[in-house]
Amino acid sequence: MTTVTTTVPATNREVPLAVYVLAAGVFAMVTSEFAVAGLMPQLAAGLGTGIEQVGYLVTIFAAAMAVGGPVLTVALLRVPPKTALMIVFALFLVGNVIAALASGYPMMVVARVVSGAASQAFFGIAVSMSVRLVDERMRGRAVAVVMNGLMLGTLLGLPMATFIGGRLGWQSAFWAISLITLAAAALTHGAVRNPAAPVGADAQAPEGMGSELAVLRRPQFLLALASSTLIIGATFSAFSFFTPILTRVTGFSEGIVPVLLLVYGAATLIGNIVVGRLADRHTVSTLLVGTGLNALFLAGFALFTDVPPLALAFMLGIGLVGVTMNPAMAVRVQRAGSTAPLVNTVHGSVITLGVMIGSAGGSALIPIHGLRAPIFLGIALAALAVLAILPALASPYLRHGNDAGTASGADVLQRGS
Repeated sequence: MTTVTTTVPATNREVPLAVYVLAAGVFAMVTSEFAVAGLMPQLAAGLGTGIEQVGYLVTIFAAAMAVGGPVLTVALLRVPPKTALMIVFALFLVGNVIAALASGYPMMVVARVVSGAASQAFFGIAVSMSVRLVDERMRGRAVAVVMNGLMLGTLLGLPMATFIGGRLGWQSAFWAISLITLAAAALTHGAVRNPAAPVGADAQAPEGMGSELAVLRRPQFLLALASSTLIIGATFSAFSFFTPILTRVTGFSEGIVPVLLLVYGAATLIGNIVVGRLADRHTVSTLLVGTGLNALFLAGFALFTDVPPLALAFMLGIGLVGVTMNPAMAVRVQRAGSTAPLVNTVHGSVITLGVMIGSAGGSALIPIHGLRAPIFLGIALAALAVLAILPALASPYLRHGNDAGTASGADVLQRGS
């Protein structure tokens, strides 16, 4: 297989092969992350617990990503990128094997912690590598390609895991994910090779850990992180509970849910492609419009959950403008901070904080207010996200990106302040 270096950014309008290969790894990670959401009834029965406790497994995975991901990334900063990715793949494989062998809830918690930490570290390293492979004007598209792994995880991985788990037992779903992980690792081993610099090196990142940590205190950077948390939290408030909502409230049979999730995944893939095209030149406006629409679609889903055609239509709307904001979110964060792996991993961690807020908040509200309650939580989070995005309109560079020309990492920090 042809190898692609990660040291020289592409100067044409093409996204290199290595970026697509990184998306395969993301696909494996996301399929495992989302599998719990698609297998809630089976996991509840198999682990001898309730839907609410299984919902907390989503939260635990997200917590491991938020805390363990940056710790693992820091530990790998001086490790060559390919080696770092192989280490992360190995840890992630171990986590999924533990999940497949889990005989009770505590063992599944351990599996989710190991898998979650490895998953977040992979995201941070993969996004950092992808933007180093392309010209600055192509960063949004490169991130979108990597994030296609996330969308394909929703489109194909989640329905696949739901189908396999429903037919052959939930353990089989995690064995299948383990095989996908091995395949993605093999592709990465063949298509990506180590650059001369370690994974922590970045041409536009501040030098030294102290300077890199200083970036994390920039006001615009913190606002960007907050908006990402809220956008994802709004989406996962509904997404984490799609399966029980669609079966118990809307009235769809369990057999049709994998098909509905497949259609939802197709919507996320389309939305990600569109946002990837807009993210570089219309970063903030894309975030504002997309998040505003997400609030409207969530409201429609909450109000018409028991009307199958309308519930499905609004669910697809959430797919179009929910997690698909990732490329625009990443571009905003990189312009306010840098393209370094630690910055991207911290961004990924606050995204998973949004997953935690959405899933844990929903799990807490369900016993009190029923299965529609998480959707109303999502509406509130989307409204707060809009408020966190608005201040970026004051920054021409953050608003228009490369319409204002290119800038060095230092310039970005000054303009993002």
